[in-house]
Amino acid sequence: MTLRSKRTILSFLATLLFAAAAVAQTDQQKRIGEIQAELVKAKLDGWLFYDFRGSDPLAPRILKTERLGGSRRWFYYVPAKGEPVKVVHAIEQEQLDALPGSKLVYREWSLLKEQVGRAMFGGKPTQLRIAMQYSPNNDIPYISRVDAGTIEMVRSLGVKIETSADLVQQFEAVWTPEQLQMHLEAVGKLQRIIIEAFGEIKRRINAEIPTTEIDVQQFMMKRFSEEGMNPSPMIVAVNANAALPHYFPRGERNSPIKRGDLVLIDSVTKLSKPKAPAVDLTWVGYVGEAVPEEYTKIWDIVFEAQQTAFNFVRDAFRAGRTITGAEVDDVARGVIRKAGYADQFLHRTGHSIGEEGHGNGANIDNLETRDSRRLIPGTAFSIEPGIYLAGRFGIRSEIDVYVSERDAVITAPFQREIYPILK
Repeated sequence: MTLRSKRTILSFLATLLFAAAAVAQTDQQKRIGEIQAELVKAKLDGWLFYDFRGSDPLAPRILKTERLGGSRRWFYYVPAKGEPVKVVHAIEQEQLDALPGSKLVYREWSLLKEQVGRAMFGGKPTQLRIAMQYSPNNDIPYISRVDAGTIEMVRSLGVKIETSADLVQQFEAVWTPEQLQMHLEAVGKLQRIIIEAFGEIKRRINAEIPTTEIDVQQFMMKRFSEEGMNPSPMIVAVNANAALPHYFPRGERNSPIKRGDLVLIDSVTKLSKPKAPAVDLTWVGYVGEAVPEEYTKIWDIVFEAQQTAFNFVRDAFRAGRTITGAEVDDVARGVIRKAGYADQFLHRTGHSIGEEGHGNGANIDNLETRDSRRLIPGTAFSIEPGIYLAGRFGIRSEIDVYVSERDAVITAPFQREIYPILK
């Protein structure tokens, strides 16, 4: 290759890199505009991002840039109006160069507080209401990314700190129309594959082929790959194993499946496409033709709790009434408590669904945490109450719910009764 050819190639590559950087900068400028619009709606003066060695994994996702860890503390202040300001250490001055805005540099710790104040006030202290990744009383630990000492330091500057919980879910949990369509495609496939798995159990039992939880797990993972879905391992739990909400079969912990067994399948997966949101379904089957009454009794309670919670969400959205994840949890939990199984409902009623199975929106939870975040349009979550009778069996019934401006829908046909696998 001649020197001239090498220079031509290098020039071409440099042009591509410059173009890519320009596109990224445009995306980030657009995101800053979106953040500022939400700050105005929330009547907040700004949003202060803070990180120390990757302590806030939410920040790069919200700001649409690469992970912003580094080895020194940094702050990034986005005002409701005006230009963002970065505060970075002298030996890592380039740390936030991917983001728009002016830059303030500190070297000694004694200057850090002053520079943070300048970033927010511009040299003219005034009463501000700002958001940070903070949750009062640590009610929502998924949001509590800023340590108490840093909160104290920022408060000492005379600002009022509000939780960024609802802002975070606005940027982390709201689906695009394209994401909703990908979810609907994936949830239909997942439901079909679960039914196929029950059919595979029936085939193997009738043919007297020894069958284990892992055999069913491997069958489903193979089908996921064939259908263009992530082949994630799922819960396949028999009898007493189903009484352990997070049981996963593995080599040293793997039970056979026989006639007369209860089988619980809980699977989280998604299309193998960029930005695809997850799907999460739990179905329960019985290896027989008629489901015993001891199982149907518990199923009926769990199913009533699930449907009552969903109806509460749907009715609220249709009426334009704001509700929180904690309120929905209370509704489901109330049904199970009334039936006498409060202590056997071991977990929250549901969780946010995003590109990961557990997203960064409001969870349906007033047990493990007090999730006071409101449910907002364009988001999705599971409703999955359960009753777990230790040493005997567990029943869980799970649906995925998507909420729009004035409605809520279950995104796939749902299980109404325990599936009789050998019928």
